[in-house]
Amino acid sequence: MSPRTPGQIAVLLVDDDADDYLLTKDLLSKLDGDRYDIQWVSDHRSALRAAHEGEHDVYLVDYRLGADDGIELVRELIANGHDVPVIVLTGQGNRDVDVEAAQAGAADYLIKGEVSPALLERTIRYAMQGRAHLRALRESEEGLRQAQRMEAVGQLAGGVAHDFNNMMSVVIGFSEFVLAHLDDAHPQRSHVEEIMRAGKRASTMTQQLLAFSRKQVLDPRVFDLNTVVADVETMLQRLIGEDIELVSVLDPELEPIEADPGQLEQVLMNLVINARDAMPTGGKLTIETSNVDLDEDYAALHLDVVAGPYCLLAVSDTGLGMEPETLHQIFEPFFTTKEEGKGTGLGLATVFGIVKQSGGDIHVYSEPNRGTTFKIYLPRTQAPVDRVEPVVASTKPARGTETVLLVEDEELVRSLERKVLQESGYTVLEALSANHALELAEQHDGVIDLLLTDVVMPQLSGRKLADLLAPERPEMRILYASGYTADAITRHGVLEPGIAFLPKPLTPTSLLRKVREVLDAPLAVRL
Repeated sequence: MSPRTPGQIAVLLVDDDADDYLLTKDLLSKLDGDRYDIQWVSDHRSALRAAHEGEHDVYLVDYRLGADDGIELVRELIANGHDVPVIVLTGQGNRDVDVEAAQAGAADYLIKGEVSPALLERTIRYAMQGRAHLRALRESEEGLRQAQRMEAVGQLAGGVAHDFNNMMSVVIGFSEFVLAHLDDAHPQRSHVEEIMRAGKRASTMTQQLLAFSRKQVLDPRVFDLNTVVADVETMLQRLIGEDIELVSVLDPELEPIEADPGQLEQVLMNLVINARDAMPTGGKLTIETSNVDLDEDYAALHLDVVAGPYCLLAVSDTGLGMEPETLHQIFEPFFTTKEEGKGTGLGLATVFGIVKQSGGDIHVYSEPNRGTTFKIYLPRTQAPVDRVEPVVASTKPARGTETVLLVEDEELVRSLERKVLQESGYTVLEALSANHALELAEQHDGVIDLLLTDVVMPQLSGRKLADLLAPERPEMRILYASGYTADAITRHGVLEPGIAFLPKPLTPTSLLRKVREVLDAPLAVRL
């Protein structure tokens, strides 16, 4: 077949009669001679070879092919996975031909002597539209099955997140604690550093699984997506190297979205790294933003999508591209095409989870050796952009002399928090449970400056404990910590605005920084 021009329809015509071929060609040329690119073959074997080697939009197959059976060819074309509509052409019409063609999988049939140019064009158009609808329906069904598989993995990840985050708090926390007491030349320092690195990698994998399962804790704000792209552009260029050209095409009229900017930075990072790996010899990487509207048709074919105004974030590369088989699995956790040890298979699963948890949608288009485009749609908002005050890093050590009521039912985590706080000058009242904390508070005559409590505990939650103590101690600030997933924490009312929260796994540094931040905040804020 000759190279196809944009908008041209490629037709494979299978007919053993040259006169019938010329008749069909003449019918199509009367409509628009340049619109149809016709490839003619006259027998069964040539038809199968042409279908395998070419890219066609529609097959026109004669009911009788000399000694061959055209209906059998229809069955073979469909059985071989050629997702192209088939129209059967017959010299005489009867109900048997109609039924036989339909049972074989044909989209329609036409009687040669009764076909007008308009009827032929209309039949081809309807057959192509019907096939496109079926293809979209199959993709939607596959999307549902994939979503169900991913939800099962997500539930597993969410179920183990709390215990795993507690364990990683101990591993990372005590490693950092020990390192703070080891000289740089100490022979055991490198061993402890390896333990801490392994703990952080394990913690990162947990967070990726939670992101994929849409159960991580987000910090949503209203912001301009262009600012996120601009802020990380220099870092992205360093990631991809000098042999890849990075181009940003950002819509200056882009409207704001409400999401977690830090998580969207992670989305960009993962997509850019994925694109870099797909261009081992260099290429071009393009990041685009624009305002788009997703209609009801798009929403009907994509799970969890609501029609309306969205911002588009597109990341395109000129790399190796992907086969359809690979494309259907890229968002599944632990699926990777990289060599063993070169990837966890969680990067794109994380992207999928973040986008979905942000109320958006993601679509991928890719062809082998023609590159890949990821299109992310995030709901636009009319709310004003949030002002973010620049964070000034403190040069003072995160120490203090205040009294902290520490409530944690996990012994090893509680031991770590107590040691870190005490070594930094704080007085610690250590409680094994919420009920124990109530007893300690009642027995303590002095001021309790801070309640540091786990959220989910047996018998009494951290939130209920705070509600019981707050009226008696109005000077006490409150800081919640948890390794549970976002939905579990939300049920306890801890992710509401104005409430201080420290996610696990925690480290001595993150603990001391957050404690100091809460204690130094104005009491009226009621952190």
